[in-house]
Amino acid sequence: MATIDDFQKLDIRVGEIGIKKSCAQLVKNCRKENLKDRLVLCVVTFPPRQIGPEISEVLTLGVPGKDGECILIEPEREVPIGGKLY
Repeated sequence: MATIDDFQKLDIRVGEIGIKKSCAQLVKNCRKENLKDRLVLCVVTFPPRQIGPEISEVLTLGVPGKDGECILIEPEREVPIGGKLY
């Protein structure tokens, strides 16, 4: 079981799609032109990881929708870039 100390090791921040590269599987629910400048939550403390031919710099967070495809987790209001989840 994870502890609060384990959770605190994760740095989850508000980011804008297009600043860092993330290899999220979004093709069914999001069109590329609708993603630019969109606010999302990302884990920024994982090291870069090779995903297929690309290097993913952050883990963009999402949950499965009714069809099992990724739905991005977004702040419900306008918040500053870099805001930390707590």
